[in-house]
Amino acid sequence: MNRNYFHLHLVSDATGETLIAVSRAVTAQFQGVSAIEHVYPLIRNRTQLDRAMSELSISPGIVLYTLVDAELSTELERVCAETGSPALNVLQPVLNLFQSYLGTASTSRPGAQHMLNAEYFKRIDALNFTMVHDDGQLPENLEDADVILLGVSRTSKTPTSIYLANRGIKTANIPLVPGVPVPTALEGLRHPLVVGLLASPERIVQIRQNRLLTLNADQETPYVDRMAVAEEIAHSKRLFQQRGWPVIDVTRRSIEETAAAIIDFYREHRLKFIAES
Repeated sequence: MNRNYFHLHLVSDATGETLIAVSRAVTAQFQGVSAIEHVYPLIRNRTQLDRAMSELSISPGIVLYTLVDAELSTELERVCAETGSPALNVLQPVLNLFQSYLGTASTSRPGAQHMLNAEYFKRIDALNFTMVHDDGQLPENLEDADVILLGVSRTSKTPTSIYLANRGIKTANIPLVPGVPVPTALEGLRHPLVVGLLASPERIVQIRQNRLLTLNADQETPYVDRMAVAEEIAHSKRLFQQRGWPVIDVTRRSIEETAAAIIDFYREHRLKFIAES
């Protein structure tokens, strides 16, 4: 399929993560269209802005920006008008809504959402915990986890754990290996939410085969045998049912979608935990 390309300039006085997430979510709605991204983070003075405006003059396109400095915003808007580049201050409609509702004006604080506050250190602590409890490590500390993920190999346990950690949720993950019992430390856990991850045998086999190809490993192994994989998944499903653990089928889910479902389960779990305390 032929694809159309356009230049997309993302200008931010912080990391640019907000603009990247918003623009990619919108671009994904247009089939056959791809953005050539020009990302300019940490733009907080005229000299830094000049580079972005220079590239914009060479390659006009859509401009999304998050600049709380009014002078920088005005200058960027001027160049956008000169080059015929449509521009949008992504934060302004939200700021206007908040100001209208709260009845107070905002203060210009570039990158304020990335200040080193308690929430930031909570995320760092969660990430450290998650990294040292990856792939079944340190099972004796599982009670300290917020969430524990179980599943057979290639059910996206590690990337999902890291995503959750970046949301401040301490996450451990444990692989289910044929012939290997689950850690006894899972018995009697009170604080953590345990979630089982499943996927279709076809999907697991496909991912495992790709994994073996990248490792240049032998493909003749039960690891990618369709019947053996189906039995692994059936065994894990029985385990989850016996323990009463919530289950998520990740076959057609992205990491973000899986994490969102886990966070919903975790909210319910926390409410129940608080009620019983």
